[in-house]
Amino acid sequence: MSTGAGTNTNAERAATVRGRDPEPPPPGGVLWTTAGDIRSLLTLPAAFTLQVAHPAVGAGVDQYSVFRTDPWGRGERSLRSVLLWVYGGADAAEEGRRVRRLHKEIQGTDTRGRRYHSLDPACYAWVHATGFPVALYSGRYLFRRITPAQERQLYREWLQVGRILGLRDRDMPQTVEEFWPYYHRMLAEEIEPTKVARELLATDTDLPRPDAASPAVRLLLRLTWPLLRTAFLRFRAFLTVGYLPPDARAAIGLEWTPAQERRLRRFSTAARILVPLLPERLRYLPLARAARARRRAGTR
Repeated sequence: MSTGAGTNTNAERAATVRGRDPEPPPPGGVLWTTAGDIRSLLTLPAAFTLQVAHPAVGAGVDQYSVFRTDPWGRGERSLRSVLLWVYGGADAAEEGRRVRRLHKEIQGTDTRGRRYHSLDPACYAWVHATGFPVALYSGRYLFRRITPAQERQLYREWLQVGRILGLRDRDMPQTVEEFWPYYHRMLAEEIEPTKVARELLATDTDLPRPDAASPAVRLLLRLTWPLLRTAFLRFRAFLTVGYLPPDARAAIGLEWTPAQERRLRRFSTAARILVPLLPERLRYLPLARAARARRRAGTR
């Protein structure tokens, strides 16, 4: 399924001819500024839930992923991968190749009885695409409302991430104006409350206890995990639904009340005000912090 322009851009063709890897998003850009900020962690459950609400993606995760048995390890590995696409420099393209190798054998039958392969553009491009509307919508709460020019810049940078992941330009809408019809068509025709999406929103699941290096912390978690698990699952579900764009919520069949919206706005306002006051070592995740330090030092 083609979702964008039918031909590669001049830049992509030139890079292919020269055998160069695709470039990651530029330092100082919209993604560079926000992806490594700890506030972005709050938006990841929404993006992942929108991904797995696609019947084929949900089927692949249901059959092949370790998100049930090792949710913390899977989350950590996925986060590191995302940060490498943005801050990895020369390592970004290699991380994209690693992701493709990881998905090479993932195939089967989706919830509608259709054969799928995880690297088919129909699925793979959707997994990539979901990050843009979630980042745009949640950013209005956690960062600030961006201008139309910044929205276009963010989309151009997201296309660069797609190329790092091995997507061809013809498999991605090439402009914001082309993206929204594709997105709304996917919501109308493909997205549904899949088994995995429902599990990610459940508040009574048997979530494994996270590991810890410190024996004291491990003991504390062992004693308090039943209470912490319930609180965490409720908080995760709240943020997941809250930071999903309203049209995505409707496509998955999720309810959202005015009272919940008020709570989300209060929480988001606190995060938007307080996080920028933190020192850099607490505000930015390690890969982002190291990349920012290299940039200040004038090195790649």
